[in-house]
Amino acid sequence: MTTEGTLLESRIHEYENLLKEMTDQEDSISITQALCRNADWTARGAQEILELVKNYGTFILRNALAVAVVLGVEDGNKGF
Repeated sequence: MTTEGTLLESRIHEYENLLKEMTDQEDSISITQALCRNADWTARGAQEILELVKNYGTFILRNALAVAVVLGVEDGNKGF
């Protein structure tokens, strides 16, 4: 059985490989393009992800993930 922790770890490794060339965290355009090109994100979805990262960081997002898992919320209301 695959757990959320296993899925998260796998996703972290995926994005580490995808974004390993990105050295400037402020280069939103290049990161958005890489996410669209290599991770099947839409431009809007990639921009939304980057805004979440910039605005909330790992502490809030880690806790939000834990609450979402407990409540069984996978896709949310925004439809990404």
